[in-house]
Amino acid sequence: MSEIAELARTTLAKHQSLFLATSGPTGPWVNGVYFAEDGLFSLLLVLEQRGRTLAALRENPMAAVIVSTGSPADPFLQATVRAEILEGSEAEAARATLLAKVPYVAPFLETPIVTACLRVESWRVTDIPNGWLPGRELAA
Repeated sequence: MSEIAELARTTLAKHQSLFLATSGPTGPWVNGVYFAEDGLFSLLLVLEQRGRTLAALRENPMAAVIVSTGSPADPFLQATVRAEILEGSEAEAARATLLAKVPYVAPFLETPIVTACLRVESWRVTDIPNGWLPGRELAA
């Protein structure tokens, strides 16, 4: 595995939430969401059925994410993603994966939610202390 892929994998594993930026009928919006990775290029999450984020993704499935502590001194990931709504057994499996990574997401699973997968086309992996500025690209 390449150094870039390894840093992307460890960064995803260290985080339980990310910021998801969307643009829909009410304009741009950023939301923090819990996630679980399904490999390097698929992120699983749940969204409120009546929430602004889901409405935006239904209108425009292209979005952006950042996985970060908020400090530029720590490695962080950025990507453009395409959202897919999951149903049936795919949704159940995704929720089980999410629950295994983020156990305290359980109360959200009891509310009116939709399960989604964010497909990452490529990551920009940035590690400023190690000289990765601009970040390194990691394509799917």
